[in-house]
Amino acid sequence: MSQFFQIHPENPQLRLIKQAAQIIHDGGIVALPTDSCYALVCHLDDKTAVDRLRRIRGVDEKHHLTLLCRDLSEISQYAKVDNRQYRLLKSATPGPYTVILEATKEVPRRLSHPSRKTIGLRVPENPIARGLLEELGQPLLGTTLILPGEGDPLTNPDDVRDQLGRQVELVIDGGACSLEPTTVIDLTGDEPELVRQGRGDAAVFGL
Repeated sequence: MSQFFQIHPENPQLRLIKQAAQIIHDGGIVALPTDSCYALVCHLDDKTAVDRLRRIRGVDEKHHLTLLCRDLSEISQYAKVDNRQYRLLKSATPGPYTVILEATKEVPRRLSHPSRKTIGLRVPENPIARGLLEELGQPLLGTTLILPGEGDPLTNPDDVRDQLGRQVELVIDGGACSLEPTTVIDLTGDEPELVRQGRGDAAVFGL
């Protein structure tokens, strides 16, 4: 069975954040709250964990997984960002947005879209997610916690533990999250394109 940590949603306990980071370092998959809904995350460079993550979600390599980053400078390590894109990102981060950008060579080829060479990235505002990113010192690879065949994400940590207790190593209870996933914006073209309307207001991107 997975471990279950109750972490304060505004002032995360550093001891538990450190334990969660170690679980990820050891190849574990963690369900954690974000500023949109719950997400499944794992270590960026752990192929076995990434493959498990895709199996739990029921998605193939064409489905964009998301890099959860600490800030804009970290995004620019993993994606090509021009001045126009940077200005848009600066106004929208941190927050409930996922942006699709062209991946740099820092991103393992197996993680970017196989034909488009793009990657989804976000800078979460949730203190638990941010604390874990700071402790790890690098991005997390994640995906919205929507189970195969379901239309809505799981938002209650007790439900997450009941349904995924044998498939993930840790469930973080940081309180209930929003029912809405992130708003997804494709920034690879000449103009921003709305891919999915979620919790974030697309007007930030002029849409």
